[in-house]
Amino acid sequence: MPQPPTTITDELGIALSNLADTATGVLTPTLRLGVTGLSRAGKTIFITALVHNLLTQGRLPGFAPLADGRFIGARLAEYPDATIPRFAYEQHLAALSANPPVWPESTRRISQLRLVLKFQSAKWWAGMTGPAMLNLDIVDYPGEWLLDLPLLGLSFAEWSTEALERARQPGHTDEAAEFLAALDQTDISEEANDPDAERLASAFTTYLRRSREHGALSTLPPGRFLLPGDLEGSPALTFAPLPRTSGATARGSLYAMLENRYEAYKAQVVRPFFRDHFARLDRQVVLVDTLRALNTGPAAVNDLETALTSVLACFRQGEANPILRPFSRRIDRILFAATKADHVHHTSHDRLEAILNRLVANARKRASFAGAETKSIAMAGIRSTSEGTIREGGDTLPTLVGTPLNGEILDGTTYDGRTEIALFPGDLPARPDSLFENGSPVALNFLRFTPPQKLERNASGDIVLPHIRLDRALDYLIGDWMA
Repeated sequence: MPQPPTTITDELGIALSNLADTATGVLTPTLRLGVTGLSRAGKTIFITALVHNLLTQGRLPGFAPLADGRFIGARLAEYPDATIPRFAYEQHLAALSANPPVWPESTRRISQLRLVLKFQSAKWWAGMTGPAMLNLDIVDYPGEWLLDLPLLGLSFAEWSTEALERARQPGHTDEAAEFLAALDQTDISEEANDPDAERLASAFTTYLRRSREHGALSTLPPGRFLLPGDLEGSPALTFAPLPRTSGATARGSLYAMLENRYEAYKAQVVRPFFRDHFARLDRQVVLVDTLRALNTGPAAVNDLETALTSVLACFRQGEANPILRPFSRRIDRILFAATKADHVHHTSHDRLEAILNRLVANARKRASFAGAETKSIAMAGIRSTSEGTIREGGDTLPTLVGTPLNGEILDGTTYDGRTEIALFPGDLPARPDSLFENGSPVALNFLRFTPPQKLERNASGDIVLPHIRLDRALDYLIGDWMA
């Protein structure tokens, strides 16, 4: 799938935005880091943990500037674009440190945050120039919005054909039944009216929501139907796919109305997101809830692969050119992170990474061909479990120790959100390809856990957020800029 098509106007707007970024960063360079992932991948947790650990100089032994003693400190700064919501770092941290702690609200719209990092460069001339500074701009956005970018290259008829073919596939008929029934009861050549448009759009949104709940991610576009934000109820979000008509479409028909709204959605929602935010990134983190797909079954795993390939095809990838960077940015490093590594024992982390590599294999090839670097890791922005062992039938089994969220169910037991348990999570398959073959879901004891119930504090009184490999992720994403 090619990158979203752009117009001359788009490219001019992107170039002007990049020039503005460059002008404000004459003295302090700026690195724009995009953080995304599909539903429940842990974007909010990742950013909150990253920011907090930089502000408090947390336990990051794999982050070279800190490990080498060159990292001086970080502070939050006002973001230069006053029209973009600020990432609610303080509120998210307060939720994690409450009594009892709760997970913060998930990403529902685009938000940004700026950190100013101060460090001593390792280069030989650093002693003469003194400490250096770097603006780290973090851009948080729902991964579902990325799935909309390919729509820029599809007409309403083309998109409708693809969407209806998916809805009628055997694996989707249950979720799509209500929508398909509503479509069968509608004469799309009749005169346009809002009640019919709203009825079809509502049924289509219900189908998309059910698909997401059952792990079908590639069926989600338009992503704003699930995360509408300020656009909820607007005509731009009131359309649905329709079967092709025979002959010319009558002006004023329902088909013509929904086609116009689809084009308005692309022009007024999707294209500005690509132009104003997405095309201006330098580095990208793609968070993947691999374990959820594994627990659902092979169909969900295959669907996740399809969705990730579509998402990654939209990135403007390539080796950064310092001469052209003031006009045109490229994503030169992509980190794929299998989140919730704290939900399996550390002895399975290498298998989790191998599965992630299989999921993003096609996307990695595309990135490498374009000249971008990629890396895959298993990580947890905030670790919610510890590890132990139990004896069962003469065997010693590795376990996770944590507090399941209220309402979680396993083997007929419903947990209350307060009871700590020891759980054998199961083993991941040694051969990743087996996940893409017909068969049963991986036998994982998969539960969602509460945040850590008791957090340590450092010598300055700041809370310590435990993590898994956040330091390695941070070093890969920004370490070279602080060398």
